Amino acid sequence: MRLIVHLIPKASSNKIEGWALNAQEQKVLRVKVTAVPEDGKANEALIKVLSKALHIPKSAISLVRGATSRVKELEIALTEEEIERNFI
Repeated sequence: MRLIVHLIPKASSNKIEGWALNAQEQKVLRVKVTAVPEDGKANEALIKVLSKALHIPKSAISLVRGATSRVKELEIALTEEEIERNFI
């Protein structure tokens, strides 16, 4: 499934804040990471946080769009129901 994430780098802790609506009324997952947005470090931290929370390997998550943006689109090898169950 495709998942839209709003990433907040340089936070005080790695944390999944939960679901929110963006300007286009799409459901997005807000995630904070301590990593800086340089050389893909924040993207790597995002994948690590999500893989740990979803109990899946990092290889099951891939960045589709938004490598240099705070809004990212990820492909995750789970169903929408499985993802929502982990972040409610």
